[in-house]
Amino acid sequence: MVPASYYLILSAILFTVGAVGVLIRRNALVVFMSVEMMLNAANLTLLTYSRFLGDVQGQVFVLLVIAVAAAEVAVGLAIVVALFRHEATTDVDEANLLHG
Repeated sequence: MVPASYYLILSAILFTVGAVGVLIRRNALVVFMSVEMMLNAANLTLLTYSRFLGDVQGQVFVLLVIAVAAAEVAVGLAIVVALFRHEATTDVDEANLLHG
């Protein structure tokens, strides 16, 4: 059986890569993918503790996080499409929907 520390280290690496992607990249699609990577890292942590503690609550939380992530993707992609149609860019620094 694989030790829990391996899963937690993988989760920390995934979360770090996602956080770096959010902080460094300027493309809105890449930022959304990085946020999804961070959510998947949190899911992996919840599943790890759920499995090694023998409790089902972690798996229930994972299902809730997946549902929230799906809603976030739907709303986020709609915003990116609207932004691209309005500004013709997906660069989060150049786009500003607040100006007239």
